Amino acid sequence: MCKVSVLMAVYNGELYLKEAIDSIIHQTYKDFEFIIINDGSTDKTEEIILSYNDDRIVYVKNKVNLKLIASLNKGLDLVKGKYIVRMDADDICFENRIQVQVDYMETHSEI
Repeated sequence: MCKVSVLMAVYNGELYLKEAIDSIIHQTYKDFEFIIINDGSTDKTEEIILSYNDDRIVYVKNKVNLKLIASLNKGLDLVKGKYIVRMDADDICFENRIQVQVDYMETHSEI
């Protein structure tokens, strides 16, 4: 079981999606699952997601657009990690984001 679950829902995110996924895939911290929920996209979102060959990616496809909150709640039912990292399809992360966050949480049990 992984320590971290990265959760991202995306709807028609083709413009920035590749950069967002790359910024997670290339993290210095490697022990994570990456749940990507395609929320009924009609653009090239699915093609971009399926272009990755990474066992950490868990791809979920909504048949229709459920909207962000419903999709994220669906994702919460799937996470296996101790910690959840939220990611948006139009954001990018510093390469050490997850490592910094895990280190902080592991050393601050009061949080």
